[in-house]
Amino acid sequence: MHRTYKFAIALFVLVVIVLTWLETSVKEEINWNPSYTHFDEIPLGSKIFYESWKRTSGDSLEMLKIPPYEFLNSEEAKGTYFFFNKGVGFDDDELDHLLNWVAEGNTVFISAHDYSQNLKDTLKIETGSEIDVDGFTEAQDLNFYNPRIKLKHDALFDKQVTKSFFTEIDTLNHQALGFTRKDKLLPKVNFIRADFGEGAIFLHTAPQVFSNYFMLKEDNYKYTANLLAYIPAGKVYWDAYYKSGKSFYSSSLYILLNNRSLKWAYYAVLFCIVLFIVFEGKRKQRAIPVIDPPKNRSYEYTGIISSLYLEQNRFQELGDKKIALFLEFIRREYRLETSKIDAEFKQDLAAKSSNSLEATNDLFKKIESFQKNKNSTKQEFLELSTYINHYKFTDGKSGTT
Repeated sequence: MHRTYKFAIALFVLVVIVLTWLETSVKEEINWNPSYTHFDEIPLGSKIFYESWKRTSGDSLEMLKIPPYEFLNSEEAKGTYFFFNKGVGFDDDELDHLLNWVAEGNTVFISAHDYSQNLKDTLKIETGSEIDVDGFTEAQDLNFYNPRIKLKHDALFDKQVTKSFFTEIDTLNHQALGFTRKDKLLPKVNFIRADFGEGAIFLHTAPQVFSNYFMLKEDNYKYTANLLAYIPAGKVYWDAYYKSGKSFYSSSLYILLNNRSLKWAYYAVLFCIVLFIVFEGKRKQRAIPVIDPPKNRSYEYTGIISSLYLEQNRFQELGDKKIALFLEFIRREYRLETSKIDAEFKQDLAAKSSNSLEATNDLFKKIESFQKNKNSTKQEFLELSTYINHYKFTDGKSGTT
């Protein structure tokens, strides 16, 4: 074996060993991306929350994968529109439709770290965030002002997620419902109600309370349950459009790169391809001869066979074959049975071929005459061929030329 091949194989084996060691020794990191999609099982997905709510509410919870503008224009909906995401923003037209819908007696619930500026201006609110100096963490305690639903112990979210709250609200028209704080320090409002027309808008600044991690940690689910207690009874429309996580994956490599084992296998294949190009790219490829594809010589073959028949004066056999081909032509082109050639057959053939009945009768008289004569001459064969060709291509339907 050539030294280059030995070196390439040794290098490939070494790479496989190193990748295997990395695969077994490196701990896979937890994905803390704020997805908030209903099917994600990562810590900040909302699969547990969605399935729990769907199981208890049944058909009253409906998922919407279209923008609010499109939904509110297409249906006469009544109930609560439920939004939660890292950020929720509406354009001016969409916000106008949403506010008009609320003014008719419906409810909008939005939980996000921040909102679009047009919504802030409309409701006269401002939001802010902070990082605690002690340890530079964003851990936060969450609870309610209402003593009937206030938790005995604050719900704790102890991971690095934005700690948002309201820095400015309209105290005459807004009702503070919940707060966030750290280690029993001064609470900051993070949950308010704003009446709008006949309906109400609930704004909450901690969407992580609907995440898988929060729901499974100790008794935090009680906070989420009490939070939902503010939503009126009736239909709830779950927004699946404004979500940080994707509801579908456009990349064809997503499955490969999302699975750790497949990802390393993919990288190993790419590395082997590079090695092959490096070591094999210098080889000279000898010229590949051009081989013409076989030609269709059916026509030439037919001409040769015909010439043999003519040279041997076998005009009777040649005529019989001509007649057989003509009958096959009739069966294929006009879908007529040729086993019985009678007056009805000739009428049908004349009608389908657009030939006259007289021409059809003359043709078959010529065919019968040729078949009875067992020793036909060249002239008789040529006359027969002329009759058949004339019938097929001149007077009647053209057929297959």
